[in-house]
Amino acid sequence: MAKGARIICIFRYRAQFRSIKCVAYDTSLVLVSRAPLAKIDAFKKRMGWNLPWFSSFGSDFNYDFHVTMDEAVAPIMYNYLNKEELKQKGETWFLEGEQPGVSVFLRDGSNIYHTYSTYTRGLDILMNTYNYLLDLTPMGRNESSPGEWVRHHDRYQDDSQNSNCGCTE
Repeated sequence: MAKGARIICIFRYRAQFRSIKCVAYDTSLVLVSRAPLAKIDAFKKRMGWNLPWFSSFGSDFNYDFHVTMDEAVAPIMYNYLNKEELKQKGETWFLEGEQPGVSVFLRDGSNIYHTYSTYTRGLDILMNTYNYLLDLTPMGRNESSPGEWVRHHDRYQDDSQNSNCGCTE
């Protein structure tokens, strides 16, 4: 995994969200990362982005929504499966560290309600790159773990062997 923002999360942003005009729908899209705000701001500058991106550093936010795995802080639960269920399925890469997830909230006056969360493959519907192109090809995603071929746009190499689909931006 490259240092910096979690690559698959950034890929999801690049693939879909940056083109949405949410204001007309009274909707906001924000990103939340556990990194300190200074690191997030430096990464946003490197990528040339101005999206709203908040830091949950020092809070329980990521643990509350089951996207940070650290048994010393909270029981392991990812994609509605506990640690033993994940082990039984052989999905041991979800047992520690940061994991992808999307949560949806509704604000009604001063009240905020958590209305929806999805994880791992539940996020794929948000990415046309998977649904429109890669999942239709004979070799599909050609990956041994979710999102392994995705890179930050300034980290792709020119040869197609390193990015599976030859994607460059």
